[in-house]
Amino acid sequence: MIDAFRFGRIVVDGRSYGSDIKIVEGRVVSNWWRRSGHRVERADVEDILAVSPEVLVIGKGQPGLMKVSPDLRRHLVAQGIEVIEERTPRAVETFNRLSSAGRRVAAGFHVGC
Repeated sequence: MIDAFRFGRIVVDGRSYGSDIKIVEGRVVSNWWRRSGHRVERADVEDILAVSPEVLVIGKGQPGLMKVSPDLRRHLVAQGIEVIEERTPRAVETFNRLSSAGRRVAAGFHVGC
């Protein structure tokens, strides 16, 4: 579960992170860098795709600058993986709600801009 979020900081299970993260099968992958900065490509989430979650939640940052690429979106649809893109504060709430409901959810959170 995500305990807290504020611009530039996210807290998961009591541990604080100051950079972008992914959550894959309950495990935090810190220092998540994307090849295209504010664009999430397939290669950026291969570890998530390998576990075939029901839902992928993408936190697009506070102002919502980060986006899922059209290619990744098509791939997710073809694999039957629902994708939810929201500004990070709302994406944190969505992730916690889905996780609490027992859904197999993975996530990528842009904690800065």
